[in-house]
Amino acid sequence: MNLSRQFADEIFSKVLKYSTAEETEASVTGTSYSLTRFANNTIHQNVAEEDIVLSIRAVSGQRTARTSTNRFDDASVRRACETALALAELQAPDPDLLPVPGPQTYRPVDRYDGETAELDPRSRAETVGRVIERAEHDGLTAAGAFSSGSVAHGLYTSRGLSVFHEESVSEFSVTMLGASSSGWAKRTGQRWRMLDIEDAANCAARKALESREPREVPAGKYTVILEPAALLDMFGFLLLDFGALAVDEQRSSLTGRLNQKVFGSNIHIADDVYHPLQGGAPFDGEGIPRERVELVKDGIVKNLVYSRQSARKHHVPATGHGFPLPNEYGEAPVNIVMKGGPHSHEAMIRSTSRGLLVTRLWYIREVDPYKKILTGMTRDGTFWIEDGEIKYGVKNLRFNASIIDLLNCVEMMSPSKRTAGEESIEMVVPAVKVLDFNFSSLTKF
Repeated sequence: MNLSRQFADEIFSKVLKYSTAEETEASVTGTSYSLTRFANNTIHQNVAEEDIVLSIRAVSGQRTARTSTNRFDDASVRRACETALALAELQAPDPDLLPVPGPQTYRPVDRYDGETAELDPRSRAETVGRVIERAEHDGLTAAGAFSSGSVAHGLYTSRGLSVFHEESVSEFSVTMLGASSSGWAKRTGQRWRMLDIEDAANCAARKALESREPREVPAGKYTVILEPAALLDMFGFLLLDFGALAVDEQRSSLTGRLNQKVFGSNIHIADDVYHPLQGGAPFDGEGIPRERVELVKDGIVKNLVYSRQSARKHHVPATGHGFPLPNEYGEAPVNIVMKGGPHSHEAMIRSTSRGLLVTRLWYIREVDPYKKILTGMTRDGTFWIEDGEIKYGVKNLRFNASIIDLLNCVEMMSPSKRTAGEESIEMVVPAVKVLDFNFSSLTKF
């Protein structure tokens, strides 16, 4: 069953009835997802899943703990309340623990589309069928997935906080495979008709066709055009660094660098849950309203994000970026919006005398957490550019590069768009043309 506001309220009324903790928080999350998966130009799986989970956090003195259940009869809710309190009483006291919050005021967001939430298997199958036809037209093999559904989340406290958010979700990803090449595309959004799945399939097919029989290029530093998904998956390693707790504990690359110029002057980054291309609830894991936060302006780190605990320590307002308690991370921005530029994809290619175009990256790992040096590989469409034209596909390369250095070498940017990768959350980011991107070794494929 889908989670309604009424049912979430009813569950919390049971929690209040049975909880004997000094303070109680309850989080009720309902998910309803359906997935159509395809490979070898054939739909081979259709699955659907619905679940509702109740998470209870009990407070006893300066101790807190939580437990969860997906059973909502009186005995199960009572048992969960008792377990949360018993676990809390076993914890060491946390001198920084704050009382659970009371009622808050939220700026509304509308992110629910009934058609997407209720999209039936036939509609997904027909859409995937057209993608497979596109692949077969050029002798390619398509693989990927198309999912749709909804998520609902209610958050309550014994001090009177009560908030509920519902959002529809959809995601389409496809890899087009040739004998010696591949192309990839991915789209996500609250409304499935906005994914433009036909365009995504054409994009993936074109990359697979244009990168056939890839050639080797030597390792070294190159001018590189990173498409938005490639930039996103690298930038994801910076998210926690903007959290106040990470800076305080000196595990952030931005420790001691607030109000300093860290990135190029053309870099402007905000966290903005209210941006029309963003998603998510207008409140954080503690129920605090999310604020738009200007993180970077003109390359200068202007602000961090603060949970309630971090905000009290720094004597500033909480920004609504805390995670559910207890946690060891504190807070992080989760609605990144990076200001783009006026340059089209084609203009960036035309401006490049010698360089590489990278569709996406994968298997990214952190080499140096303070310099933010990352290593990983290109995948599903890497191309050699010469004299302003794409000449041929190249075999994939391994990179060793700092995301901080990269954001100091951005020469051109496209307009920003909602982007999904494979190793980080959705963001609104541009494609970027960067100088001196370091590729450390070659691959054989």
